[in-house]
Amino acid sequence: MPAPDSVKQLIETFGNNIDFYKSAQYNEAQLRKEFLDPFFKELGWDMDNAAGLAPQYRDVIHEASIKIGGATKAPDYAFSIHGQYKFFLEAKKPAVNVHDDTDPAYQLRRYGWSAKLPISILTDFEEFAVYDCRKRPKRGERASTSRINYFKYTDYIEKWDELVATFSKEAILKGSFDKYTVDAKRHRGTDTVDDAFLEEIENWRNLLARNFALRNPQLSVRDLNFAVQKTIDRLIFLRICEDRGTEDYKRLATLLNGGRVYPRLLDLFMQADARYNSGLFHFSAEKGRGAPDEVTPHLKLDDTVLKEIISKLYYPESPYEFSVLPADILGQVYEQFLGKTIHLTPAHQAKIEEKPEVRKAGGVYYTPSYIVDYIVKNTLGRLLDGDDPAKPKPIAVSKAAEIKVLDPACGSGSFLIVAYQYLLDWHLRQYTADAETNEPDEGKIKRHSGGKNPKIYQAPGGEWKLTTDERKRILLNNIHGVDIDSQAVEVTKLSLLLKVIEGETQQVLQRDWILERQRILPDLESNIKCGNSLIGPDFYDNEQMLLLNEETQYRINVFDWKAAFSEIMQCGGFDCVIGNPPYVRIQGLMEWAPQEAHLYKAKFSSAAQGNFDLYVCFVEQSLKLMGPAGKTGLILPHKFFNAQYGAGLRGLIAQGRHLSRVVHFGDQQVFSGATTYTCLMFLEKDGAEECSYVQVHDLDGWRKQQERDEDGRRTLRNDLTLNEAMPVYRVRNEQTDGIASFGIIPAKLIGSGEWNFVVGRDAQLQEGLHRIKTELGDVATIFVGLQTSADKIFVLPTSTDIERGLVRPFLQTGELAAYMPPQPSALMIFPYDLSTGKAELIPDTIMEKHYPKGWAHLCRHRETLMNRERGKWRHANWYAFGRSQNLTMMDDPKLIIQVTARRPTVLLDTEGLCMTGGGSGPFYGIRPKNPNLSLHYLLGLLNSALFGMIVKAQSTNLRGGYIKFSKQYIESAPIPPIDFDHPADVAKHDKMVGLVERMLELNKKKAAENNPETLRLLETQIAATDRQIDRLVYDLYALTDDEIALVEGK
Repeated sequence: MPAPDSVKQLIETFGNNIDFYKSAQYNEAQLRKEFLDPFFKELGWDMDNAAGLAPQYRDVIHEASIKIGGATKAPDYAFSIHGQYKFFLEAKKPAVNVHDDTDPAYQLRRYGWSAKLPISILTDFEEFAVYDCRKRPKRGERASTSRINYFKYTDYIEKWDELVATFSKEAILKGSFDKYTVDAKRHRGTDTVDDAFLEEIENWRNLLARNFALRNPQLSVRDLNFAVQKTIDRLIFLRICEDRGTEDYKRLATLLNGGRVYPRLLDLFMQADARYNSGLFHFSAEKGRGAPDEVTPHLKLDDTVLKEIISKLYYPESPYEFSVLPADILGQVYEQFLGKTIHLTPAHQAKIEEKPEVRKAGGVYYTPSYIVDYIVKNTLGRLLDGDDPAKPKPIAVSKAAEIKVLDPACGSGSFLIVAYQYLLDWHLRQYTADAETNEPDEGKIKRHSGGKNPKIYQAPGGEWKLTTDERKRILLNNIHGVDIDSQAVEVTKLSLLLKVIEGETQQVLQRDWILERQRILPDLESNIKCGNSLIGPDFYDNEQMLLLNEETQYRINVFDWKAAFSEIMQCGGFDCVIGNPPYVRIQGLMEWAPQEAHLYKAKFSSAAQGNFDLYVCFVEQSLKLMGPAGKTGLILPHKFFNAQYGAGLRGLIAQGRHLSRVVHFGDQQVFSGATTYTCLMFLEKDGAEECSYVQVHDLDGWRKQQERDEDGRRTLRNDLTLNEAMPVYRVRNEQTDGIASFGIIPAKLIGSGEWNFVVGRDAQLQEGLHRIKTELGDVATIFVGLQTSADKIFVLPTSTDIERGLVRPFLQTGELAAYMPPQPSALMIFPYDLSTGKAELIPDTIMEKHYPKGWAHLCRHRETLMNRERGKWRHANWYAFGRSQNLTMMDDPKLIIQVTARRPTVLLDTEGLCMTGGGSGPFYGIRPKNPNLSLHYLLGLLNSALFGMIVKAQSTNLRGGYIKFSKQYIESAPIPPIDFDHPADVAKHDKMVGLVERMLELNKKKAAENNPETLRLLETQIAATDRQIDRLVYDLYALTDDEIALVEGK
């Protein structure tokens, strides 16, 4: 694409007058207006907000440069898509040497790094420099550090295609900008702002905890945690306010001069109490408010500790630019930070340790912002604008005031912050824009900006903003949260309070403070509460619970919903419940919270069966807390769709027809650093006639799809048409660029049984297959392997010298290959006699006489074996296996299926191999019930591509393309019945047997062959035979050509 004439004209004008533009007479503001604005307008950006969007949703946000202490406090341009920053541009007047000057490069990189943007631009039009902002900037680095592209204005025509492909608005919408940032990342390391800031505040915690504990020997561990958390929260709040311009810059830095730093810091906190009214700063008892902080004002703290912390908070030593630090980054840092707590040793020394629930969960995982956005838009958004985003019908503002939003496990507040921002944006639109056209409505503006209590005011830049009072009203009226962790509650409050004053200037806040004679921020004590969302005061109905020690009661943290939110609960409950509930298996819970685990199992029907996960209780509780027309949106594991323990929750949801929408991510990983298989689940209290179902195949593509959507809201109804005459799943399901499949599931077909929803092009095929009523479990016995409860003792290497009469070849681990001869990986001590057809434990006298080495080995481990299952084996048969089932099933020929595999992996064992395996594998044995049904026939059928597709549709899909071939998933697979009185059926059966015998022989030869040419020939023959088996299977299932094409991915 050639450069447009307007760009050529800009280049010519600059070149003809370059001496003037580089002189002291020409400034940055002129450059932006005359060159940069028109230049980027040609790249597709709405530089002047011609679309009339609210400030936070404009294509380009022009920041008025606030010069404080010689440092610019905001980037000149922030280019964004639907409110999400994509890159910054820092403009310099042409007199600046962009190529060599270190300060502008450092400044830009601080902005980009603090906002966690991958790249940003530094330009004076004469020079154009692109920087990778993922590496932590350091003072004194050369201007070339992290610079990934550089050219001059004379190169713009030649580079125009590259500029369009990278920095145009279209490039971002199409994803080529993201590709550019990925390519740039390959060449340099990263040190992200969230990791660095987490390390920073963890160091603060360590310094403060140790010194508070040292200087205040009377301090309890609870008060120590409180003091440290409050001090950090207050410092961060005031420092962010400084960079945003709502506090005097370097006010905290004045503490570095002189002594008595902590008392002087307390003075600043007291002043903040008078100014802000927030519970963050609350030192005096006031009517209608919670208890004040009477801990921190009476503590001692060394000057050196605070000076070390504060000195690193300012430019140029600090790499952080707090004015652009995103709320989700701050939340992400705090979420990790709250995963640890302070303990005191007997010597009253502070020690930082991971919380037990975090340790059991394998860490803390923050919900990505695009997931939070999607959940909020599809719950709160639908309550405000109706269920059809394509045709929004906003409710009245007075009705919006009645909507109560809740996160029952709010953590650092990420969901509540987004919900609050959504409400702020929605209210601003209602006060300033026409409901249908979204164009400015002068009548509305005049009505809502006048009077004694205006809702909006006009900022110096001309844009309309909500008044601070209105922002406070919305927060207090609509947003509510609960968390069991008191520190998390304080962080949520901190984040929401920062959101209240976001974008305001010190002058506006000061004016409101003086004129309104009220402090700036609200007290969130009545909105954000601390307690256990799942355990109410009836916990103490059991008098035994009153005897629990104080620490246990503090951990359980009973919460009374009716008392805490009395008005809301009296009106029926919350209208919108959102969040990411904790994922904690009962096994872990039993170790550090046994009282809670037993209570959950007794109280919640969703937890009544099996080894439940805590999130199922939160789903059930959400249903209880929702009002009559309430909506719930959660991200949670989809394991309960198929797991035995999920039957209770599935039944509860199905009974009320609550399921309205599912976005299923399969094996796509949403959480960074964790392997968790999740979905988004949306529920409606008053029931839904059908469930909109989305199966995501490409998570990154789906994320970008949401981003490209004009207002971020999709309606599946626009993508689907349901033919009511057709049975379940038969919908028009268009698969979009391989990103996702869509479908509608009628509520009447959703029950307490396993949820195996299939949509997309496979749905009709799966429906046809399941019309076959015979299942694998009808024609074959599926059995687990041997379970010793002590494999480390009974399983030995093949080199052991223990008597061969006592050991059996054993298959324990390793990936298998279909049709290949199974190879034992170890030997197993098998202390049983099978000569009578039953498994009888060999008496100890015979063991000692005939197998002295084996018996000596077992005797060395007698105590361990006796102590299995909490001492259950303290009797004469202490050397028996932990489980006795299937001991006689190993000798006869059988099939062995690998439980976790990318495709069906089934082997034929004719050697009497023993194998390990419990409920989750790693292997199962299979044997036909009808002696006429050949193992070879089943082997071919179960190794086929079609069988793999059937199981995948109803199984747990794991990371890396792995599928679970567990008994619960394979036993219900439809199997075409063979009628041995029907010659045609017998012919197909025998044909399969012949093909499989050939396949086994070929694989046996392959295993013994070393010659490359022979191996190539064998592999060709194996592939051809495999295709013949697949074709025979298609014939057995009577598939059409179109259905075969689906199976084969054509």
